[in-house]
Amino acid sequence: MIEDTETIDEFLARHSADVEEAVRKAAAAEIMPRFRQLAAHEVDQKSGPHDLVTDADRNAELYLTQVLPELLPGSVVVGEEAVHADPRTYEAIQGDAPVWIVDPVDGTRQFVRGEEGFCTLIALVRHGVLLASWTYAPARDQLATAVRGGGAFLDGERLFAGPPEPGRPLRVATSHPDYTTDDQKRALLALWTDGVAPRPCGSAGLEYLALARGELDATAFSWEAAWDHAAGLLLVEEAGGAHLTLTGEPFRVTGGNTLPFTAARDAATARRVAALLAGTASPVR
Repeated sequence: MIEDTETIDEFLARHSADVEEAVRKAAAAEIMPRFRQLAAHEVDQKSGPHDLVTDADRNAELYLTQVLPELLPGSVVVGEEAVHADPRTYEAIQGDAPVWIVDPVDGTRQFVRGEEGFCTLIALVRHGVLLASWTYAPARDQLATAVRGGGAFLDGERLFAGPPEPGRPLRVATSHPDYTTDDQKRALLALWTDGVAPRPCGSAGLEYLALARGELDATAFSWEAAWDHAAGLLLVEEAGGAHLTLTGEPFRVTGGNTLPFTAARDAATARRVAALLAGTASPVR
């Protein structure tokens, strides 16, 4: 059993490449053979037509659920599909054991449509602290990694998001309306103003990667499922970005956040977007 953060740091120094190998193998064995080859019986709805699950999601998560705890004895896995089957498994995020937070196919709708905009997300968390993350886009063969205090990387090259270009409207990816309450819709509507160019988000993991690369300025998300956000938030932090909820506090993967929240390529942009969402700022210019 892992006893302290220092030991986890040692684990990451020795085994980060093993996690990379695991996510690549899961994609090669369970995801990519079904890409643009899905049969009708391999696709199901969960809560509705916008919430899909495929055999690729289920089987990739099962593979990672077996392999990751073998790499880090005493750790547990919280995966999207396991939580759907038994919501009580989500409670492990609040526990003492190191937790692997797994989204086997983030962007399942894009995957089902045969588009390349999907990825596999893994984050290692303990006591609510994001320690490491892996974002793998198998159709593009892109792998982004981050370790707390160690930087963010895409295919081995360091990522620095930097501030947005002055004088250009902020590019902001926003939640799909199907995942928002009436209050959240009203908050998000504040982004439809001068100086902001909002658009619907795709795969959350790839939107976070776009932030870390400086290709997107901010996000505004209205849900807090840890598997969608944990990996990307650490990637953005380590690339120099920031994230804030409506109360002005950083997003907590353990839950209880005031939504919607924003992640941005730098702290100043996060504050500007959060103020707009909270209704406490003039339009961003």
